[in-house]
Amino acid sequence: MLHINNAFYIEHIMFFVIGEQIRKARKSRKITQAELAKALGMSRTTIGQIENGTIQEIGVRKLIRVLEFVGLELRVRPAGSPPTLEELREEENR
Repeated sequence: MLHINNAFYIEHIMFFVIGEQIRKARKSRKITQAELAKALGMSRTTIGQIENGTIQEIGVRKLIRVLEFVGLELRVRPAGSPPTLEELREEENR
């Protein structure tokens, strides 16, 4: 049971971090949640839930569309691996 709770916790943290990055990118581009939602055919509520990390379910294609619209991308790497030098440099430049 503890394993399931840990997985649940990690998933919510990941959605919170992703949502926070989406919000920062959206605001830096001076786009409102309503404008983003309209451009992607989603509701403003859905965009808000994504940004707050409270979205219950979201398909990967929908998430990628949001990320791409605000100039972000989804990357996959082995769990627990440290960031690459390239990732550290990108983070430093943000």
